[in-house]
Amino acid sequence: MEPIKCCAIGAGLATLTFHVPFILALPSLFTLHSVLERNPPSPSGTVCDKFKLSSSEVKLYQSFDEVLSDPEIELVLIGTPNDTHYVLAKAALKAGKHVLVDKPVTPSVQEAKELGQLAKEKRKVLYAFQNRRWDQDYLALKKLLDLPENDSRSLGTIVEFESHFDRYRLGLKGSWKDEPRPAAGLMFDLGSHLIDQTLCLFGRPTQITAFASNLRGIGHPDVDNFTIHMHYPAGSALPYPFTAILRAHPLSVRSPQIRFILLGQKGSYIKYGIDVQEEQLKSLTSAPSRTVTTTTTSYGLEPESYWGTLEHATDPNGTTFVKSVWPSEESGCYTDLYRNLAATIRENAELKVKWEEATAVIEMIELARKSAREGKTIDVL
Repeated sequence: MEPIKCCAIGAGLATLTFHVPFILALPSLFTLHSVLERNPPSPSGTVCDKFKLSSSEVKLYQSFDEVLSDPEIELVLIGTPNDTHYVLAKAALKAGKHVLVDKPVTPSVQEAKELGQLAKEKRKVLYAFQNRRWDQDYLALKKLLDLPENDSRSLGTIVEFESHFDRYRLGLKGSWKDEPRPAAGLMFDLGSHLIDQTLCLFGRPTQITAFASNLRGIGHPDVDNFTIHMHYPAGSALPYPFTAILRAHPLSVRSPQIRFILLGQKGSYIKYGIDVQEEQLKSLTSAPSRTVTTTTTSYGLEPESYWGTLEHATDPNGTTFVKSVWPSEESGCYTDLYRNLAATIRENAELKVKWEEATAVIEMIELARKSAREGKTIDVL
């Protein structure tokens, strides 16, 4: 298969930490053809400097029009601020390029649907970067939920699910993410991951109740913490009613932080610690070289101290309990997203992150924001 020629848009966190390392790690599938950086600090640009790439190998463009008019570019990687995703993706699709766009894919459902329709008309791949479907902790959770009822480790029918991305941070980072711009704020940022994982596990809820507030008293209230309750009635995802609780809290003094809490009729599961891939990638790109690998034996593997704990009742009255470890055996692997992206472009394979699923995430965010703003539960139609 001929490698897909890519252009990375921007030279920020997404490009340097997530996109470029994997493009370079999969030379049989991708070639980094070019980078768009409007104000490069050097003649070769940030990406070439950081990854020790030759400017004769990787072109540096300073305008998006140059990218759109280059017939060699097949795939555009959009990792720019959230409020630019729609405009850039639309222009790239119109120019006949495939597109990988970071989450949240757009500020509104209407824009997401428009892009999806345009991709179909142009017969181009439009892929949402929902990389946390390949988190090690999420893969371990899916394996637990897939256990048959008669397995001694099964939790039985699930009655409540909590998913957290909490942190302790007294101040603001000073980036565009702290500004009240379209699609900015924690609900769009971290909420996109939590909602996407929950929709994959349980499907669409029938109602949403959300809360948002500015606990730190700094910055804009729309860009601080949130709690979202996704309500599922009996007979939808599970036999009995249950609630999925999604939360991002900026003042959680805890290490490691809670990640998942799962309550079932036969047992419970609690998991601490966040997937290690992002920190590993940041460490990798702090001192990068031409050879970038994400395939070492330690990549994507969290310490055993982070493995989740199961607790089962030994009798119906809950007088005694037995604890055991639920191992995170399958390593996290964001590389699989890129492998699937290449297969969809070259071999017409099925997308593992369908655009309709990414659009549903934006729909849930819109409903959650409406619920928090109006102080009431909102029906999901």
